[in-house]
Amino acid sequence: MTPAEPTITAYRDGPFLVRGPVVVLDEDGRRIEVRRPVVPLCRCGRSRTQPLCDGAHEASGPKRAPSDRGRTDR
Repeated sequence: MTPAEPTITAYRDGPFLVRGPVVVLDEDGRRIEVRRPVVPLCRCGRSRTQPLCDGAHEASGPKRAPSDRGRTDR
């Protein structure tokens, strides 16, 4: 079931997952066709399908050391 308003969930060392009725535009204002109810947006910069996530973050491992996870003083 899709929420009535958009929600964004940020996954540690992963994408932003956007759920709900959204329109995704590229930097030139052109609509990006999205056919899924959940849209994964890249935040690591490694995806070949920017701004959508293609899972490239998994191949290169975490960006932070495990001891840094959960810190808010960055």
